[in-house]
Amino acid sequence: MTVRIGVVVFPGSNCDRDTLRGLELAGAEAVSLWHEQGSLDGSAAVVLPGGFAYGDYLRAGVIARFSPVMRAVSAFAAEGGLVLGICNGFQVLAEAGLVPGALLRNRGLRFLGRDVHISAEQLDSPFTSLVGDGRPLRMPIAHGEGCYFADEATLDELERDGRVLFRYVHEDGTPAGVDADPANPNGSLRAIAGVRNARGNVAGLMPHPERASDRLLGSDDGLPILRSLVDAASRANRGAPARVATLAPAAAGIR
Repeated sequence: MTVRIGVVVFPGSNCDRDTLRGLELAGAEAVSLWHEQGSLDGSAAVVLPGGFAYGDYLRAGVIARFSPVMRAVSAFAAEGGLVLGICNGFQVLAEAGLVPGALLRNRGLRFLGRDVHISAEQLDSPFTSLVGDGRPLRMPIAHGEGCYFADEATLDELERDGRVLFRYVHEDGTPAGVDADPANPNGSLRAIAGVRNARGNVAGLMPHPERASDRLLGSDDGLPILRSLVDAASRANRGAPARVATLAPAAAGIR
């Protein structure tokens, strides 16, 4: 049976159809979840897509976190359900406290839309298990508030517990710097492009894997990320263990 994965649609979402299509290419039954509904319609995993939820009028993601569907998403995550936030979805997850840190204005204070390269730091998570050998992945960004920020203690904890999922890198795979390095387009601390929560079932990343899910789009490097989620959700739906490493004892629970 094809696994059902829900894609939340907020007023202002503009990547929901891309995400639905990407998940279908990855083998899922992808369904839309409207922001006003209080259930997830039996979804085995949930994706918060990119866009400008509620117009991002106050701060990216800050209004969306209070929507009825996010109450359902938070409860789902607390029960161990798989949740992935992409770009604006990452911002919503951070505002809701479902992943650590915050997404600030890009260092250059300008909206950026171009291809970047990222590398998966962990290959044993529900979001990266099928990514493969850790080669650089090319996919686009499209954001004005993508600078990942957290205090030094939180950053050290993320590093220690293997909760940094993706980092910005150069095309040859060498690590991106922080200041004035085009490979780190928004100036994210420690070149972090994606993180997961302490339990390992909620993740956010700024680049768009759904916009790199087919070679006709210029790259299909994002498809393994979506396939990883579909595979993990399928396993969870069957009661089989997901391909996810046990995090350090200090990382127990959900943030």
